[in-house]
Amino acid sequence: MKFKIDENLPVEVAELLRQAGHEASTVLEQDLGSSSDSDIALVCQRDGRILITLDTDFADIRSYPPAQFSGLIVLRLKQQDKHYVLEVFSRLMRALSDEPLERHLWIVEENQIRIRG
Repeated sequence: MKFKIDENLPVEVAELLRQAGHEASTVLEQDLGSSSDSDIALVCQRDGRILITLDTDFADIRSYPPAQFSGLIVLRLKQQDKHYVLEVFSRLMRALSDEPLERHLWIVEENQIRIRG
């Protein structure tokens, strides 16, 4: 799978995905830092990448319909420090092969994943 990691996440998220055999690039690696949400969305659509972000704006299916994306993963965590985000993301990675992601929105919380198609 091909992923785009938003700038609000630790770059180690991309490393975890690469170690698992996925293709992952960060917003910052593509010089897209401080780009608008709509610009990031367009790049993800064009490149066929699944966006992973802490930005809850991407959970708005009226603005970002899941059917128009390779996948959207929005982390809604009570804590957003680096260690905690990486811990939750490591658990999330187990679900990547078990649940549909293409054309779906995943809302990831500490103890659950809600999936909208």
